[in-house]
Amino acid sequence: MKKLQLFNVSASIPESLNFLETLSRNMWWCWNLDAIELFKRIEPALWKGANSNPLKLLNFVSQERFDALAVDESFMKHLNRVKEMYEKEAVWTTPNKEPVTAYFSLEFGIHESLKLYSGGLGVLAGDHLKSASDLKIPLVGICLLYREGYFTQYLNNDGFQQEKYTASEIYNLPIKEVADKNGNQIIISVELPEGVLKAAVWELNVGRVPLYFLDSNLAENPPEFKDITARLYGGDRKMRIRQEILLGIGGIKMLEKVGINYSVCHMNEGHAAFLGLARISGLIKKYNISIEEALEINRRSTVFTTHTPVPAGNEVFKKELILPHLKALEKSLGIPAETVISRGQPASASGKTDEVSMTVLGLNLAQYCNGVSKLHGVVARDMWSYLWPGLPVDELPITHITNGIHHLSWLSIENILLFNKYLDSAWQNSPGTQKVLNSINKIPDNELWLAHTHSKARLVRTVRERAEIQCMNRNASSGEVEKANNVLSNEALTIGFARRFATYKRATLIFRDFDRLKKILTNEKQPVQLVVAGKAHPADEGGKALIQKIVEFSKDPEISGKVVFLEDYDIRLARRLVQGVDVWLNTPERPREASGTSGMKAAANGVLNLSILDGWWNEGFDGKNGWAIGSGEDYDNPEYRDTKEAQALYNTLENEVIPCFFYKKSGNFSKKWVAMMRDSISKTFHCFTSNRMVADYNTMFYKNAKENFSKSVKENCAIIRDFVNYREKLETSWSKIKLSSPAADKEFSKNYVGDSFELTAEAYLDGLSHDDVEVQIYYGRVDFNNKIAISCCGIMEPAEDLGDGKFTFKYKFKCSETGRYGFSARIIPKALELKNSIPPFLKWAE
Repeated sequence: MKKLQLFNVSASIPESLNFLETLSRNMWWCWNLDAIELFKRIEPALWKGANSNPLKLLNFVSQERFDALAVDESFMKHLNRVKEMYEKEAVWTTPNKEPVTAYFSLEFGIHESLKLYSGGLGVLAGDHLKSASDLKIPLVGICLLYREGYFTQYLNNDGFQQEKYTASEIYNLPIKEVADKNGNQIIISVELPEGVLKAAVWELNVGRVPLYFLDSNLAENPPEFKDITARLYGGDRKMRIRQEILLGIGGIKMLEKVGINYSVCHMNEGHAAFLGLARISGLIKKYNISIEEALEINRRSTVFTTHTPVPAGNEVFKKELILPHLKALEKSLGIPAETVISRGQPASASGKTDEVSMTVLGLNLAQYCNGVSKLHGVVARDMWSYLWPGLPVDELPITHITNGIHHLSWLSIENILLFNKYLDSAWQNSPGTQKVLNSINKIPDNELWLAHTHSKARLVRTVRERAEIQCMNRNASSGEVEKANNVLSNEALTIGFARRFATYKRATLIFRDFDRLKKILTNEKQPVQLVVAGKAHPADEGGKALIQKIVEFSKDPEISGKVVFLEDYDIRLARRLVQGVDVWLNTPERPREASGTSGMKAAANGVLNLSILDGWWNEGFDGKNGWAIGSGEDYDNPEYRDTKEAQALYNTLENEVIPCFFYKKSGNFSKKWVAMMRDSISKTFHCFTSNRMVADYNTMFYKNAKENFSKSVKENCAIIRDFVNYREKLETSWSKIKLSSPAADKEFSKNYVGDSFELTAEAYLDGLSHDDVEVQIYYGRVDFNNKIAISCCGIMEPAEDLGDGKFTFKYKFKCSETGRYGFSARIIPKALELKNSIPPFLKWAE
């Protein structure tokens, strides 16, 4: 057969309806209820069949229906109302007017119709873009265009997870080719050991924010190169490193070729750490500077976010795999492979000389580094403390910005309408203001409960539909299909558990004492039911075994219809669950859950969390908005921990959660429960939205990084040249400098509030000036091990030049509060930019 030439035929949309196509090609619609309702109104049955994909919907609407809509006065009024909102909230101002932040992520979860995500990391990235659009923060996203995306999950007759990959219909995706001034699609190239990889550039609009994709599925690429953008997290280690090289290095090349004026880069996890190499190379060529100078400019204007304390989540590559890839890039980048490897492989990394860590590389290439909750910040500092030997853990340069959720994307229809009715008008874009929080108290109890019962009924319908389809797909008997049609009850307390099935998340903790759980589930007076969903990574046999075990539990005749496992967890199902369950269960091994944003999504809908005090819940739980399992204990014995926490879970369910839900002394709902729902919504709006999160990134990182970049490149990078010279001077002398232990001018072992004493220390600076360094008194209260937990520092002033590179420094210590204290002295560089160097410039008193 001769080569086919393909084309599409669609209905001719009347000119008055042209906005529908514009709207369908900007994902702004997916977090605007009025826009969603506009598409639903066109053809409700088609909308559902199109997987809520408006572009696909428009391709299947008949000409007759379009013609009818064009003369439908009510529909046109609706369309024009949405159009007015769209032009106000979604029109992108060209990025060339102001330098933007380039946000790199290996996945983005924006909507279920775009299979470019696997779980929480991607959904968080999608919410990040949405909030940047809402807040008018200049930002662009960079990702890969996965033709098959992440896998579709289904279970075999034994309850064991199976994976299926389906190619996306690219013509039904709201993306467009990015072309040059001559109308040709922009193609970038990246050198790999076997040859040159080429990738096309596509663009998706997410409100005001453009998201760019790189696509290696080109005719000129060999098959193994085409497959690089076939599947998210698919293939072997070689495939993964090539995806990350294309994302990082190809992404920077794409920004340059498209003409995006960017000054800050944000690495969403270590997957994107290679971007630093391409950026450094570009800085060298543009400003005619050295590698060290370019490294410094890049570092000062780069943000790195780490999302997990789990070792498996922190990408490492064998040196034998990464070295040939870096060698292939040496000529075009002008950066020696060993220079890169050394940045991802510190000498102090306890013998792991055959591996390169992408997290370590990311930390090395970024001045602004953070975990994603307050507790995760503590864990991350402890986890990576070996990179900064000698520096107190609480001073490590890894802070935290707690994750948040894009509330408009996750709230139920009923809650949105309710909030529009009662909350301050600012609630959609500024949900955390005091006016909004105060107005939450104005929502009548019965209306808040009624909104929830509607969401719950929708969830029950969804579960029954999915359960029936799952049975039919496994060729189940008619009796089993009938049972599936009757699972769950609208009246029972419904507990939801849905997340990635990594073993540390302990999906089966609630099943640990199955007899006790059965008693809870089969109580006729206070019925309880459980809905579970989630995917295990294709290579995670342990996670798959957990799914199989839950399916086996659900088949027990005594709990028939009370425990349901739903296949193929995605954004659509996640919305139904977080909107419709009564309780959101989370049982990770503390402190391995970095954040846990699904709990925030539930809480925003008034669903009460029942969770281990880990991730966000460690700071979100206040005693009024849900329940904690345990008291935040850490255990050394996993078996003992699981037994204790399972018992705590059952106790909390039996003694607190269930009695509270069914306490209906007057009316048909528990007033105490509804009061907790209100507190849950209020706390989430105040602290845990992505609008707050992105605003924090902008204030703490983006603005400072942008200013750093601007200053760094002024006057032919003069500041950076001086700084690198200064650092080289420090490096030459640092190993030789010495500091004596500080001596007091009087006995200081016993003091009273108001007392003071003077401390003197002698420093040998090996030719450095006292203006080059800062000599500090390091002090603080000590614990029972005589260790300082919270660092305090005072600057010692230079007192005398003793000659031959020696100086004395003095500090007057004032006793202002009672307690047991300890102190020492240390020398650090005076330049702020060197205070987070890996390894640190730090010299303690001898």
